[in-house]
Amino acid sequence: MEMLDFEKKLYEKGYTLIGGIDEVGRGPLVGPVVASCVILPKNFYHVDIKDSKKLTEKKREELYDVIMDKAVSVGIGIVDSKRIDEINIYEATKEAMLVAINNMKIKPEYLLIDAMKLNTDIPYEAIIKGDAKSESIAAASIVAKVTRDRMLIELDKEYPMYNFKKNKGYGTKEHIDAINKYGVIDNHRRSFKPVSDALLKEKVVQK
Repeated sequence: MEMLDFEKKLYEKGYTLIGGIDEVGRGPLVGPVVASCVILPKNFYHVDIKDSKKLTEKKREELYDVIMDKAVSVGIGIVDSKRIDEINIYEATKEAMLVAINNMKIKPEYLLIDAMKLNTDIPYEAIIKGDAKSESIAAASIVAKVTRDRMLIELDKEYPMYNFKKNKGYGTKEHIDAINKYGVIDNHRRSFKPVSDALLKEKVVQK
């Protein structure tokens, strides 16, 4: 139960509402960055809750339902591609995390954050590779990942030629080839290469 080590130290200090925060979608060429903040019940432990990247899509969906059912509070923050282009992906990630906190019905007393520093009044600890060390952060990574993946699956229905349901917006060869062939859509991040390169060639999809 090493995944509860950080939480247990905080329980000993008197904190019970511990919010784990993580984000998904910093690297893709299309779509939003999504953050989640999750407060799990005190001493709650589920052996399968770990870094979302180490789970299958089916398992993430199963655990998403468990987390949403058992969590004391969950907040989700979504920052779209236009905002990412305006303020850069690093600032957009922090913004998504703050939105996630603000969207919680029950606010955390303390935050465990995956490797980010936030401008917040809530005390926090930023943990490198936190999604592999804290169950609260891992739970947030699962919620954020499932939320974003579902959005990309919906986008795939509108633009099937990019195969977003498979690549989830990441810059696979297939995705880049599709950009070069079909052009750039509204949801693409224009500040990201090779999207910016395609725009120089005036490859924009007209609705």
